[in-house]
Amino acid sequence: MTEASALPPGATPAAIETPGNLFVVAAPSGAGKSSLVKALLELDSHLSVSISHTTRKPRGQEQHGREYWFVDEPTFRGMVERGEFFEWASVHGNLYGTSRPAVEQRLAAGEDVVLEIDFQGALQIKQLFAHAVLIFILPPSWDELRQRLMRRGEDQPTVIEQRMANARLEVAQARQFDFVIINALFETALFDLKTVVHSQRLRYAAQMRNRTQVFSALGLA
Repeated sequence: MTEASALPPGATPAAIETPGNLFVVAAPSGAGKSSLVKALLELDSHLSVSISHTTRKPRGQEQHGREYWFVDEPTFRGMVERGEFFEWASVHGNLYGTSRPAVEQRLAAGEDVVLEIDFQGALQIKQLFAHAVLIFILPPSWDELRQRLMRRGEDQPTVIEQRMANARLEVAQARQFDFVIINALFETALFDLKTVVHSQRLRYAAQMRNRTQVFSALGLA
């Protein structure tokens, strides 16, 4: 989990300001990140998700263009060289990346976007978007996290052990995030996630970026 980059070759970091809000959700595997984001999207029509590219194979009922854009490694590497990702990282032996054009267009149009990525990508995104809101999902305990990974029935015991080892490294990064949500009870965690999104939209800076005409008319811009 060391290979990562937020910028194309030769580029330099620069803060990007947009009218839309950017929410970045990260968590160790099995903490419930995907389920929470999916439920949030069903409740919030003003929020859209940016679908990441990955070199891993689809799991279960996952579909190309719905959960992820599934591509092979040469295709992914070519996108990296062309600077088509805001961030990309190697996670559990697979490559993941966030599309630059897709995110830029939505935020510039005033849409709110949620990224569901690993902690490496989240911290990289923060370098580019100063107003990005970083949210980390924690499991209630290590035992519960292990049980969730086992209940999924997707991984061999050796893979689960590797995910648990990685989770300890990932959880240690939670202190670098803006908000932390403990997913002990799904309904409570979902309410907390909704609260973070709504609160961010009401922040002075966010309102000023998104409602510039109102602020100008009131002499606040």
